[in-house]
Amino acid sequence: MTHSTPHITAWVDEQVRLCKPDRVVWIDGSEEQKAQLRREGFATGELIELNQELLPGCVYHRSHPTDVARVEARTFICCEKREDAGPTNNWMAPDEMKALLRPIYDGCMTGRTMYVLPYSMGQLHSPFAKYGIEITDSIYVVLSMCIMTRAGAAVLEAMGDDPGFIKGLHAKAELDPEKRYITHFPQENLIMSVNSGYGGNALLGKKCFALRIASNLGRQEGWMAEHMLILGVENPRGEVRYVCGAFPSACGKTNLAMLIPPKHYRDQGWKCWCVGDDIAWLRPGADGRLWAVNPENGFFGVAPGTSEKTNPNALASTKRNSIFTNVVLKPDGTVWWEGLDKDPPRDALDWKGNPWDPDSGAPGAHPNSRFTAPAANCPCISPEFENPQGVPISAIVFGGRRAKTAPLVYQSRDWAHGVFVGSIMASEKTAAAEGKVGETRRDPMAMLPFCGYNMGDYWQHWLDMEKLLTHPPVIANVNWFRTDDEGHFLWPGFGDNLRVIEWVLRRAFGEAEAVESEIGYLPKPEDIDLADAGVDEETLRGLLTVDKALWKTECEGIRAYYAQFGDRLPARLAEELEKLEAALK
Repeated sequence: MTHSTPHITAWVDEQVRLCKPDRVVWIDGSEEQKAQLRREGFATGELIELNQELLPGCVYHRSHPTDVARVEARTFICCEKREDAGPTNNWMAPDEMKALLRPIYDGCMTGRTMYVLPYSMGQLHSPFAKYGIEITDSIYVVLSMCIMTRAGAAVLEAMGDDPGFIKGLHAKAELDPEKRYITHFPQENLIMSVNSGYGGNALLGKKCFALRIASNLGRQEGWMAEHMLILGVENPRGEVRYVCGAFPSACGKTNLAMLIPPKHYRDQGWKCWCVGDDIAWLRPGADGRLWAVNPENGFFGVAPGTSEKTNPNALASTKRNSIFTNVVLKPDGTVWWEGLDKDPPRDALDWKGNPWDPDSGAPGAHPNSRFTAPAANCPCISPEFENPQGVPISAIVFGGRRAKTAPLVYQSRDWAHGVFVGSIMASEKTAAAEGKVGETRRDPMAMLPFCGYNMGDYWQHWLDMEKLLTHPPVIANVNWFRTDDEGHFLWPGFGDNLRVIEWVLRRAFGEAEAVESEIGYLPKPEDIDLADAGVDEETLRGLLTVDKALWKTECEGIRAYYAQFGDRLPARLAEELEKLEAALK
C-alpha cells in the first residue's frame, strides 16, 4: 500500500526518523493482513488465541499492570495560551511538550515494527467523516482500531491530498508510568501518546480524536462532538424517535444504548435500536434539527457487570471477532469476569496471568477490564447505523448517580436552561477514571475529561448552537440511582428506563403534560407507565420530589464550581443559577 500523498508521506517519514523502527508496515485493512498480525501477536505473547469454536475470531490481551485505565493526570491539551485549555484541563505549551516528548520517542521503536494505520471516524465520504492516521508499535492497537474505526486502504483513497488529516503518534516505548503522556495539539490536529498500551490512551481515534480534537473542530465548524449514546426508540405505530444521552462512566450508558424494552412494552410492539454507545457527532441539518452519527465502528465496553441479565446485547456483541483485555482466562480458552455469571472458573488465570481461583479473595478480572467488539455484531444495531446523514435527534438526556438530590426525571424549560442542566451534572467516581470510588465529582455533559478546550467556551458553544436550530431537541435530566435511607435503589433501572425515556420523547412531540417545579418540568405520575414495573405510584411520587434544602446546598456547590471559570463562564449560565436560587427561596 504505497499510494499515500506527499503530506502523509512527509509526516510518516518524519516519525520514522524519530522512532527508528526496524520496519514499517502500512495497514490495508484486509482480512489476510489482520490474520498475519494476529499470528505475530500470538508468537510474541502480545496476544493469546482464544477457543475458536466457542469464540471465533476472538483474541485475548493483557495490558501492563500499571497501565489499566485512562490517565487523566497525564493527559494534556497543548495550545498556545493556558486560558484556552481552561481550568479543568492539564496544559503545557506546545513547544515545551514536544521538547519533553522527543527524547522519549527517540529510537523507541528500534527492534520493533512501526504500523501506519489510516482510519476514518464516521462513514467514508459522509458529511460527518473525518480522517486520521495513527502510527503505533502495538499489534493490539492496530487490531483494536480495525474494530473501532473504518481502517485501511479505502480510507487512504478517501483522504486524497488533504493536509488537514488528524495525525496520531503512539508508542508503547517502555510502558514507563513516569514518562506516560497523552497529549493533544488542537492547533495542529496532532495527538502524541507514549508509554501506554491501554485503550483510551492508545486507541487514538477514540477519546483523543473523536472527543478532544473533534470538540475543538466542532466549535470552529459549527457542530458538536459529544460523549453520548444514540438510541432509537420505535413505538407500536412504527415511528422511530432518536435520543442522545450523556452519562459519566458506570451510570448505565451502554445498558441504555442497547436497551431491551420490558415485556409489557415488547408485547405492545415497542423496539429499541442502538446507533451508538459512547460518542455522538451532531450537526444542524437543513431542516433545522440536530442530526447525529456515531463516528465509531465498534464498542469498547467495560466487561465486569456485563451479563445475560444486565446487557444481553452487549454480551452477544462479544461472541465473535472481538478482543478481550484484562479479564479472566479460563482453562477451555474462553473468558470470564465478575458479574458474568454465578459460576466462576477454577484453575484459571487472572488478568495478570497468575493462577486464580474464586476463593483467592481477589478479583480475577481488573475492574476496568474491557471488550472491543464490532458494532455489526450487536443484535439491536440500528438499520440507520451506516446512514451517512445520521439520525434526527428529538431529545437529549443527561444523567448521573445521585442518591438523593436529582429526581427520576425532569425536563429543562428551554435550550439555555438545558445547557445549564448539563453543565451542573455530577456523579460518583468509578473505576474507569482514577480517583476515590464513591466521591462525587462534577462532570458537565460527561465531557470533563474529554473537552479539548476551555469548558466555559464549550458551554458558550452549546448556547450558540441554538441559533443554528429551528427545532432543537428537548433536554432532560434523568437519575436512575435514587436510593431509600437504607441505600436500596428505588427505581428498577435497565429496560425499565424506557418508561422514562418514553415520557421525554412524548414531551418532544407535544404528547404529554408536565408539572412546573423549581428545577424544571416534572412528569405527572400517571404519565409514566408503571405496568409490571414493580414500582407503585407512591414510590414514583417520592422519586419525583424536589428536596429544596438539598437543592440549596447543590446551588452552593454549583456556584463554587462555576467560580473557577471566571469571565469565561457564559453570563446566561450565571443567570440560570440565579433563577434557580430565587425559585428555591
